[in-house]
Amino acid sequence: MTYNKKSNTVTGISLAVLAAVIWSGNFIIARSISPIVPPVMLAFLRWFFATLIIAPIAWHKFQQEKQIIWQHKGYFILTSFMGFTCYNVLLYIAGHYTTAINLALIGSVSAPIFAVIIAKIIFKEHVPLQRVIGLVLCVIGIVILIAQGSLQRLVTFRFAIGDLWSLLGAVMFALYNNLTKYKPKGVSDLGFLFTGFSFGTTMLVPFVIAEHFIVPTNIPFNVTVISSVAYLSIGCSVIAYLFWNRSIHLIGPSRTVLFSNLIPILSTIEAVVLLGEHFTSVHIISGIIVLIGLVIANITSPQKKY
Repeated sequence: MTYNKKSNTVTGISLAVLAAVIWSGNFIIARSISPIVPPVMLAFLRWFFATLIIAPIAWHKFQQEKQIIWQHKGYFILTSFMGFTCYNVLLYIAGHYTTAINLALIGSVSAPIFAVIIAKIIFKEHVPLQRVIGLVLCVIGIVILIAQGSLQRLVTFRFAIGDLWSLLGAVMFALYNNLTKYKPKGVSDLGFLFTGFSFGTTMLVPFVIAEHFIVPTNIPFNVTVISSVAYLSIGCSVIAYLFWNRSIHLIGPSRTVLFSNLIPILSTIEAVVLLGEHFTSVHIISGIIVLIGLVIANITSPQKKY
């Protein structure tokens, strides 16, 4: 029993880290094509193609589980709306109004905080002291990165309208993380994701139509757009969500969501490698603090023996 629990913990942590690695590219790709593809359309293309991609491998499971899914349709509609319809749309809208740094960092700092608060207040989940300490260290590390080691920069930091959109998206993602833990019994990860992708894409349709009339845009389907949508659909949607949801079931939502703190660190590394941005000692210090916070947050309390 102890071995299985330890194995589940290692597997859950590994899957959460891999999901964070994949998602870290979301900000770079989304920002690069934000002037070309409107936010709602980008989210729609992402989930539409993700649905098509996962359908061949998930359809059999879905057929087996559709009765259970229908019995819990309210749960799936709510979860899909928060995790698939809303979260990425809010993130992509935010990208039009705030900087890339704010976009990545604000969401990464606030999502774990909201997730732990929601888990404690709404879902009555026990939050161990070491997880709180780890969360605080993660926040400190990200704040240092936001301030670039400068107290003056931190004092003069101001929230823009895009930052508020990003915060709202973080709330949606935190709610999604907590709801995912209560996936109905008898529904597989594949069935859950296929249902979420399908429902989320369907609920985006009226918003896509409205966006088209408000902001008419001719999207050039060139190599950049196609490869970007492919990465978002295959990597950020299918693979990362499978990893993330499995991690939630293995180690819990408030613990899994802590690993989203790795995203801005990883995004910084990618920006250095892919975009030629400067890497400073501040990035190293903040990264070390975040990693220490993650280690502390994932220390398992010793079990009492009777």
